[in-house]
Amino acid sequence: MGIRFVLGALASLIKQDGVQTPTPEERTKGRTRTRFVVGALAPFPRTTGLATRLTLALGAGLLMAVAGCGSPAPTAPPPTATKVHQPTFTPVAMARPTEAPPTPTRPQPTAEPTGQPTTAPIDSPTPAPSATATLEPTPAPSATATLEPTPAPTSTPAATPLPPLPPKKPMRMASPEYGVHAFLWWRPELAERDLLNIINAGFTWVKQNFGWRDIEPRKGEFDWTHTDHIVYTANRYGQGNLDLLIRVDHPPEWAAPGCSDPAKGIIQGPPQNLQDFADFLMAVASRYRGRIRAYEIWNEPNLAREWCGRSPNPAEYVQMLKVAYAAIKRADPNAMVISAGLTPTGTQPPVAMPDDVYLDQMYQAMGGNSDGYFDVLGAHGAGYKAPPEMSPAEVAANKEYGGGRWFCFRRVEDLRAIMEKYGDGHKQIAILEFGWTSDQVHPEYAWHAVTEEQKADYIVRAYQWAKEHWSPWIGVMTVIYIADPDWTPEDEQYWWAITNPDGTFRPAYEAIKAMPK
Repeated sequence: MGIRFVLGALASLIKQDGVQTPTPEERTKGRTRTRFVVGALAPFPRTTGLATRLTLALGAGLLMAVAGCGSPAPTAPPPTATKVHQPTFTPVAMARPTEAPPTPTRPQPTAEPTGQPTTAPIDSPTPAPSATATLEPTPAPSATATLEPTPAPTSTPAATPLPPLPPKKPMRMASPEYGVHAFLWWRPELAERDLLNIINAGFTWVKQNFGWRDIEPRKGEFDWTHTDHIVYTANRYGQGNLDLLIRVDHPPEWAAPGCSDPAKGIIQGPPQNLQDFADFLMAVASRYRGRIRAYEIWNEPNLAREWCGRSPNPAEYVQMLKVAYAAIKRADPNAMVISAGLTPTGTQPPVAMPDDVYLDQMYQAMGGNSDGYFDVLGAHGAGYKAPPEMSPAEVAANKEYGGGRWFCFRRVEDLRAIMEKYGDGHKQIAILEFGWTSDQVHPEYAWHAVTEEQKADYIVRAYQWAKEHWSPWIGVMTVIYIADPDWTPEDEQYWWAITNPDGTFRPAYEAIKAMPK
């Protein structure tokens, strides 16, 4: 490098002494190096002889060449993370019952969880705010690496402490408790806004999906960026009064090949090797031991689209549920394990399986005893067109409301009867999703749409009905949704929400906030 500058200096000095006049093109090409050389020789006055000036320039260039020999080559910047979109839950439009024979399904191997994972929680969450719920959200972590070098610290800074562990709570919940499904994953700064709105409305639970594929994209390699922010921020803002209910599903391609194919209407499917699922759950439950109160295992396995496009198979599901239960309990014995919410439907295999039939077959596969499989039964309670007080029998007798027992909020009572049939009446039910839609855009939902004002009224009345008629066996009731910030009216989920994507409130949010709890 130094020799090139010397040559540039020689040329520059010769030109300055009138030997040759450069052309405009030459002057442009040599502008950068000439500027550097002229600056370097500025201390030498023009009255100094040319030979002397050349000698000084040659010496300076040689020194630069020697000094530059040991310079390391520049390195390429590290790759930045690529955002992988996580699909959100889509409430299914329930068809009338149809007759179709079930298709055969392959058996699932059983597995036991492996040892404790080697990863440990990071010690760099956002700073803790004060106790008020009107706090400004803390800055969200950035996924883009900074390219500017920073000076090396003279001493190791103290790690920001993690928020205190929430107080340990019993396995049995109050009847009812109040929850809401939120989307806190890709927009951390808006997630904190939504968490504060959840707390201010009086909810004591927030449900969030943890997609396995987003956390463990390759076997044994974990990305805790989003989960750390969600868990620690909820712990910090909740101050012991906001419990986390985490739904775990959406396996990566390496664990369930071909089971995420939107073109074929397939959302997800069970892993080929249940040991992989056990290892993943061990890693999650170990990292967040004492911070996540409950885990929901999968979503709506009574739909083929959630079971790799195959006919729903309750026996396969309970095998997976047993493995999940053992893994979570080994890592965090006080964590609550909730079975997947089943979608209310009368549709037959291979497309779906009625939720009551599916649950009965689950109990048969468990030998009539759910111990070691779940602590709490999960259920979904979409209201469709019926007001919350209308019974399954009334709805079944009235085609205006759908003409099936599953087209109402109180469908949950049919599932409760199955629990009691198998002697499981001592366990509670968690409603993992319930609500009403105001959708006038999508025909498959518009037939049972209500107004925003009716939605608000029905949700409040549903909570009241449960408190008066389902206590003590009803636990948390999770309304849908705090809207995903990226939803538009073209998304059918948008119409079920109690807030708008920009964080403003719909009547249902205000009604829930005002109701006694």
